[in-house]
Amino acid sequence: MDDWISTKLKRIQTNDGATNGRFLERMCWIAVGMLMLANTAAAEPHTGSHADDHAPIGVMGDHTHDAGEWMVSYRYMRMRMNGNRDNDDRVSATSVLRDFPVAPTRMDMEMHMFGVMYAPIDRVTMMLMLPYVSLNMSHRLRNDGRFTTRSDGLGDIRTAALVKLIDDHGHHLHAQIGVSFPSGSITEQDETPASGGTTVRLPYPMQIGSGTYDFLPGLTYTGQRHAYSWGAQARGEIRMNENHAKYRQGDEYALTAWGGVELADWVSTTLRAEWSQSLNYRGRDESPSVNPNVVPTADPDRRAAMRLDVLLGVNLIARSGPLKGLRFALEAGLPAYQRLDGPQLETDWIVTTGLQYAF
Repeated sequence: MDDWISTKLKRIQTNDGATNGRFLERMCWIAVGMLMLANTAAAEPHTGSHADDHAPIGVMGDHTHDAGEWMVSYRYMRMRMNGNRDNDDRVSATSVLRDFPVAPTRMDMEMHMFGVMYAPIDRVTMMLMLPYVSLNMSHRLRNDGRFTTRSDGLGDIRTAALVKLIDDHGHHLHAQIGVSFPSGSITEQDETPASGGTTVRLPYPMQIGSGTYDFLPGLTYTGQRHAYSWGAQARGEIRMNENHAKYRQGDEYALTAWGGVELADWVSTTLRAEWSQSLNYRGRDESPSVNPNVVPTADPDRRAAMRLDVLLGVNLIARSGPLKGLRFALEAGLPAYQRLDGPQLETDWIVTTGLQYAF
């Protein structure tokens, strides 16, 4: 562990680790800003359970619990990617096929996320997330042939401790210290036109997991006053090792902020913006079928991306009856901006819906 920490610190001090350093600096400034806001803004907590007590359903690790409280949750997430983009520009499949024999044309990602939260003490809430992922990607060949590859399975299991820093008069600030475990497959296979009827290793976007242990830091602030709620979150996903296929996915970072209006104590609406960045991979999968000269999805140097999403949400809670305390939420959005180290498939839309129940 000491060797790993030393290596990470050296990476932060080099150009290769510059993004890690910038992210840590941003996290520090965000922490200072959140603390100042928590000390100066006028806020007022709700009494009882309200629809806006939690962040939009697309934000995970957004809240903590009191000692002895449990919460179970289920989320369904779907993302559609259609068409290619290189840097800021859209590019046609015909253009991609000038440089590659195969061009991706569309991808659908579905995820079923099962979650459990438990607070052994007031200050700390433990969180466990189990994802099941389904991927479907369509391709076009130079001869205008078409084919589709599919993969599905258990994704990388995540666990985290959420530590309360401030919980006073409608202001809440907590830190996240988490780890992602390499339970998702990185050896998914399917048939392709070049595989002669046998299954071969699929390119990077069709793999279910990262194959690495990943560090998941985060910082979340939420506030409430009368019918209004707001919040912000910074989070990262930092790869801690090279996987057994001899590569390491790029680190990922995200900043999000939202505001909400309670229309009644059982329903609220939200508006959220999220900026995210992922870096190129290090190393490469040396399987013969993962050839960066055949399809851009097999190139580890074409995985970096930046994106700004804008999302609308609605949150409902049962205030009485047999379903009292059950929350239902829906959030859907579109990218306002995306810049891809491509050609890569661009994101068209994202939808997340889910149920949460605390007891």
